Amino acid sequence: MKGDMSEDMSDPVSAIRNLGPASVTQFARAGIHTADELREIGADGAYARLLAHGQRPHFIGFYALVMGLQGRPWNDCKGAEKDALRARFDAICAKARDGNDDGASDGLPADLARFLRDTGIGVP
Repeated sequence: MKGDMSEDMSDPVSAIRNLGPASVTQFARAGIHTADELREIGADGAYARLLAHGQRPHFIGFYALVMGLQGRPWNDCKGAEKDALRARFDAICAKARDGNDDGASDGLPADLARFLRDTGIGVP
């Protein structure tokens, strides 16, 4: 591995534009600890992981993540590009809800909801 690549792998999530300490904490809970991991997973996959680990959906958070991974300010896109981002966000949220027993486990991580359902305990 090149020296500069190994350095990139240790960059914190906050090295990505628009992402600060709160994002670092949220991504760490979802098992994403470096900027390189986040870039590799991509915005959609990373946001799905946040939702699966209990993060409540918030369009601006997704929007800021996408823009940050592109090196752009969080409020840089408008019009059709923003509409397309909203459609992606809605699809990610819908898929997360489907994985959570059609929304009945609102707020629970998908893995926990699946465990509760599969063991017969049920989802509150």
